[in-house]
Amino acid sequence: MPIPATSVIAETVDKYADELVALRRDLHAHPELSWAEERTSGAVVSALEGAGWAITRPEGGGVLAEIGHDGPLVALRADLDALPVDDLISDPWKSQNPGVAHACGHDVHTAGLVGAGLALAEVATRGLLTGRVRLLFQPAEEVMPGGALHLLSSGALEGVSHVFGLHCDPSLDVGRVGLREGPLTGAADALTVRLIGKGGHTSRPHLTEDLTFALGKVVTELPAILSRRLDPRAGVSVVWGMVRAGSAHNVIPHGGVVAGTVRMLDAVAWADAEHLIRQLITSIVAPYSVTAEVTYQRGVPPVVNHPVSTALLGVGVENVLGPHGHVSTAQSLGGEDFGWYLDSVPGAMARLGTRTPGGPTYDLHQGNLRVDEAATGIAARVLAEAAVTALDAS
Repeated sequence: MPIPATSVIAETVDKYADELVALRRDLHAHPELSWAEERTSGAVVSALEGAGWAITRPEGGGVLAEIGHDGPLVALRADLDALPVDDLISDPWKSQNPGVAHACGHDVHTAGLVGAGLALAEVATRGLLTGRVRLLFQPAEEVMPGGALHLLSSGALEGVSHVFGLHCDPSLDVGRVGLREGPLTGAADALTVRLIGKGGHTSRPHLTEDLTFALGKVVTELPAILSRRLDPRAGVSVVWGMVRAGSAHNVIPHGGVVAGTVRMLDAVAWADAEHLIRQLITSIVAPYSVTAEVTYQRGVPPVVNHPVSTALLGVGVENVLGPHGHVSTAQSLGGEDFGWYLDSVPGAMARLGTRTPGGPTYDLHQGNLRVDEAATGIAARVLAEAAVTALDAS
């Protein structure tokens, strides 16, 4: 009786378990920012070459790898880039690049997909792969509009029937995977408002355009007005990350800037948001006679998991973790450019538990993020199982 693909995947991931953890630690120690993932991409190629994958490196960044010759094609995706934050962990694999850290778990995603690739290569060698698999190692997920569009323009999803991905979730215990059919994340855009006006002495605001006061109005009134102009079910959220104006307590400045993100749960509201926000900012600053320069960067659409793809991913999770391995998860306002892939082909993303049971709960995009490294092998097995399950169902 032939050995099932599930057993081959488990055996192969177990065989490479120490190497996958070592790869994850190496990536964590040498993080690279968006569009600069040269060393990271080289590590991926080194780990996969010789395993039967046809590997290409698209101009501009990233790595694509494909295996199999006939039949349907399934894609698996991981992101490569780190964040511009200080690494606050004390482990030996702490970031060696000051001000850069894998604070979103992309080191786990990348090592996990490498593990899936090694397992699928063994499945193919034993004649158990019923189609083709393409691995997408994507650059620049952490910037807008993101590296997904770059890989799409490189033909990454040509001929693909399903695309799958995982994202670390430090609020879930390791050994659990969060699944949700339909919307999983929100749309996310970047907004910068620069005000220019006549400054002066704070004792004579009536002779100026009191730019700082006008900037404060933008900060407080834009989120408030939007909540009344867009359907509240869209979950629109404007949050400012930076406000800058002036250099002295008694000087009204000539310029100032505020920058933040615009997030929402609904794709229809996302389509209308930019025009409305520009209109509202003009109205807010009009009484103060300042000039508003608005830079609105469209970011990413919501990740909307396809029903069939979600079910296939769920089967893959059950093959690895059993019937109770996946749990329901809620939609968040976090942005993920995986949504661009799902605008092109059916697919699904799941949340990978990385919290040690009984241990502390960390948050993403924070320099103290720590993950239970057992998640790396689980990611490898779940992604490989999702690919095999989808191919067998085609």
